[in-house]
Amino acid sequence: MAQVGANMEYQEYKWAYSIMDSSKVSACLISMLLIVYGSFRSLNMEREARERAEREREATLLGGKPAPSCSHNSNVQTLNTMQALCFPLGSSVALLIMFFFFDSMQTLVAICTAIIACAALAFLLTPLCQYVAGSAGGAGGGARACGRYSAPELAAALLAAAIVAVWVLTGHWLLMDAMGMGLCVTFIALIRLPSLKVSTLLLTGLLLYDVFWVFFSSYIFTTNVMVKVATRPAENPMNVVARRLQLGGAMRDAPKLSLPAKLVFPSMHHQGHFSMLGLGDIVMPGLLLCFVLRYDAYKKATLVCQMGQVPGPRSMGSRLTYFHCSLLGYFLGLLTATVSAEVFKAAQPALLYLVPFTLLPLLTMAYVKGDLRRMWSEPFIAPNGKSGADFDV
Repeated sequence: MAQVGANMEYQEYKWAYSIMDSSKVSACLISMLLIVYGSFRSLNMEREARERAEREREATLLGGKPAPSCSHNSNVQTLNTMQALCFPLGSSVALLIMFFFFDSMQTLVAICTAIIACAALAFLLTPLCQYVAGSAGGAGGGARACGRYSAPELAAALLAAAIVAVWVLTGHWLLMDAMGMGLCVTFIALIRLPSLKVSTLLLTGLLLYDVFWVFFSSYIFTTNVMVKVATRPAENPMNVVARRLQLGGAMRDAPKLSLPAKLVFPSMHHQGHFSMLGLGDIVMPGLLLCFVLRYDAYKKATLVCQMGQVPGPRSMGSRLTYFHCSLLGYFLGLLTATVSAEVFKAAQPALLYLVPFTLLPLLTMAYVKGDLRRMWSEPFIAPNGKSGADFDV
């Protein structure tokens, strides 16, 4: 009787045990780590670009030449209002193209994905290579070994190319996850949202996009378009080359490739079971968290400039920042999405939960603290007209 009672209790609370599965926990932790790392990487890049621009300005003034008027970081793309509005529409068009024409263009998609993922993975690995070069006592950490690229950057590019090559040969999920992590960090670090207005428009549009293609696309296309595209494997380019050149052996038997449009996490308790999280469910909320982290740093820098000294830990460190609030909201939203998927036993549009849980507390907190109007339109413009880029964050 005791065994029967235990089994009945397990069945009743099966969904609760399922969300504590190792695959679910891994998905939550790694996605949050990627957002935090990408956000701080973006903040650090902004600080380095500002310091570099300041050094160039001083050098040109000492040399009697006019200061350059170029932007601090040409690699960074800042979205405007029109781009935020068009992004969900463009994503829908790309999704439909992948849905209808994937079979005829899968080899091209696999090759382009490998190239882009290689560049993103090199971006992710560059700080690690710089740290290793610095720990080894090498003086070439910042020196240019080949044109504009330093030795750690070249090492990161070679390591990334090796990882992508092994992925093409084996199709292993762990290498696919590494490539997906590189894509997440790269997008969060290099794409910036200029204001809360643009952030709200982008995330609201993507929420509607996610809900439509997950919940309602099956009524029009007889299948879930989002899940179909995300889980469809692509033909390995090695197979195409082997057929064209009439080669045999391992090249002809290369496995199909699951494209790094999502992260997959295996379960330690259920053999063959994977949890899946789309890269968009990490990157898009991550862009919002990157924005609020930059605003937190800008606001702190503004206080430093006004007070003439660094605020004490009681005045700054003990307060709940916008970044903390949004990160907590992301965790709760991801937890809610996981519970919903287990309860309803169906794929859920994660942005349906992530966007309200991150955006609404942020808007409420900004309103309460009196920052909503500034964050909505021009968050990095000081009252005296000085740009936020001129403050040390």
